[in-house]
Amino acid sequence: MVYVQRDENGSVLRVEHEPFNSMTQSMPASDPEVLSWFASRSLHDHLMALAHSDLELVRVVEDLVQALVNRGVMNFTDLPEAARHKLQQRAHVRAQVGGLSSLVPDENDLSY
Repeated sequence: MVYVQRDENGSVLRVEHEPFNSMTQSMPASDPEVLSWFASRSLHDHLMALAHSDLELVRVVEDLVQALVNRGVMNFTDLPEAARHKLQQRAHVRAQVGGLSSLVPDENDLSY
């Protein structure tokens, strides 16, 4: 048995294995609507994880380009103009944010 919250149109908003305050009904865990909700939630979670890793990978690529240029393996001008422009924009924004470092806490100092 699972516990479900529906919106005013009857769409499933939330499914939990334990009762919760805003639940509107209980249903069998094998109900096709419940299974569909869990499948879509799982897909959403996977897509969000992929998007997060994409953002992390962008920084890896930036660092890789910088290392290759610094070691003389490639020239920055070897990259297509659009790529150079994007990398320069990101470097500029990072430099601006770095200048605000006193306003942004070090992630090691965060309490979470």
